[in-house]
Amino acid sequence: MVIALGAHADEVTRRFGYAPPLFGKRGYHVHFRLAGNAVQNHTMVDTEAGFVLAPMRAGIRLTTGAEFARVDEAPTPVQLTRAEPLARALMPLAERIEQAPWMGVRPCLPDMLPAIGRLPDQAGAWCAFGHAHQGFTLGPTTGRLLAEMMDGETPFIDPVPYDPSRF
Repeated sequence: MVIALGAHADEVTRRFGYAPPLFGKRGYHVHFRLAGNAVQNHTMVDTEAGFVLAPMRAGIRLTTGAEFARVDEAPTPVQLTRAEPLARALMPLAERIEQAPWMGVRPCLPDMLPAIGRLPDQAGAWCAFGHAHQGFTLGPTTGRLLAEMMDGETPFIDPVPYDPSRF
């Protein structure tokens, strides 16, 4: 069994006596149309104000920094609310494409490394969670590392830094 449930992984691991210090970093974004004949071809990052405007298929995406909150707390997209007028000063944003912002939770561990390896004290159970903002990016690498560990092969990288028993 592989526990790869992102921000909800600890709901399962706790049943097996393992309570990792997993927490969520929430992120929000919303898409806009551009006014008139305006075009945005490249991503713009405002590091001072803490937001990004990125051209996407759905429109111009406005996204902001991370918010630390419990997985089950109600959305609080205050960062988007603060960033929108600043973004409008840079680009001629028209109406929002979706009324409610998207929100996602990125599962993190205090050392910002994922938990990859055997679930402590549970034969046949493995962990693969806590990748923060890199879950999709690191998915294939995590899968390969887990497969090699599960098959008793020599892993292609040292798995010790990711060992779930570090918590």
